[in-house]
Amino acid sequence: MRLLVGTRASGSGVYLVEGDTAWNLTALNAKVGTDLQALTEGSVDLTALASQRENVPAEPVSSITPALPIENPGKIICLGLNYVDHIKEGGYDVPTYPALFMRCRTSMIPAGAPMVRPSCSEQLDYEAELMVIIGKGGKHISEDDALGHVFGYTIFNDGSVREYQRKTHQWTPGKNFDATGPVGPFIVTPDELPDGATGLKIESRVGSEILQSATTDDMLWSVARTISTVSEFASLEPGDLLAMGTPPGVGHAKKPQRWLRPGETVEVEIEGIGICANPIVAEEDIVTTEAAE
Repeated sequence: MRLLVGTRASGSGVYLVEGDTAWNLTALNAKVGTDLQALTEGSVDLTALASQRENVPAEPVSSITPALPIENPGKIICLGLNYVDHIKEGGYDVPTYPALFMRCRTSMIPAGAPMVRPSCSEQLDYEAELMVIIGKGGKHISEDDALGHVFGYTIFNDGSVREYQRKTHQWTPGKNFDATGPVGPFIVTPDELPDGATGLKIESRVGSEILQSATTDDMLWSVARTISTVSEFASLEPGDLLAMGTPPGVGHAKKPQRWLRPGETVEVEIEGIGICANPIVAEEDIVTTEAAE
């Protein structure tokens, strides 16, 4: 099943998507709410609701402005080093335990929204990533059971301000600038993809320039292994987000280095899920526009 959280003139909702057509599930049952939180908690039977989609008007997907799949996730946990060739291009040793960090809500934006290059640094980098949305929560989840805790998969661009990421051994500043982490637009349930979303082509690009191209088979820590590992120290809850790391080809490792520039549109595509595309804007241009208004 393919889902889209978004807004139209008539309001916000969760949409079931088939091809270019969408049905507003929130209009069918108000308990769905305006993001995926209720569905991840199992408050509404998604399969039963989807079977009733003909009871609401079909709408074009193009008329829906994407919103964040989970408006206020309890946790956003990211893997920093999960593709061996990316580890090597960054000059790191291959870790024996995943390099984990967290992102805050204000760093996250939906697909289509402007991705902001901060005024204090030009080193805005891209990172194409698979993102996992947790359904059933738990602690000390076994690797064998872990995929049963996945609600769905989506796309993430872990926008990183490298100058600030490198200021300390902790990556928090460079990974948490406002409006640098696009996610979405589509969320695909596990039954639509290979187990653990393996074997999917993952790519980032600007126009015809391919920046990264790999497959999720190259991940060092699988989705199941990651869920199990994280649940050793944190109780996973419905609506939590796990970002699965990026393949090689990031801008800071290229020669010359390749930063995202205002006026460009960066795309991240994952096979079977879709494309997350966001324009790049300069923070100073936003401030100037707001001042003029």
